[in-house]
Amino acid sequence: MKYKYFDLTEFDSPDEPGSGKHMQHEFLKMLDLAREEAGIPFKITSGFRTDAYNKDLLKRGYKASKNSSHLSGCAADIACSSSEKRIKIVKALIKVGYTRLGIAKSFIHVDNDPSKSDAIWLY
Repeated sequence: MKYKYFDLTEFDSPDEPGSGKHMQHEFLKMLDLAREEAGIPFKITSGFRTDAYNKDLLKRGYKASKNSSHLSGCAADIACSSSEKRIKIVKALIKVGYTRLGIAKSFIHVDNDPSKSDAIWLY
């Protein structure tokens, strides 16, 4: 599939080139719509994760979940460097229908994992 604002390589796990192809189409379609709505670029800092990479993050002390939605290709982290960008991104994500957001100082996590409850959390 082709997306207006994203290339699948942006979602590759660092340990597996080409793994962005494992991202869920519906997730990426919604993310493309959110990018259009926000009117600003979305820099993806984490997309698909292999099990090995996710375990490595846990070993290194990152707040990665053992059952991370990144493992099933329905999550991404978007870089965010200011309050102005944060509100634009969050409003756009909610407008297109995302109901799971994690907000950190330097990024916003978004997922549409059907096995998890709606939530907004802080890192």
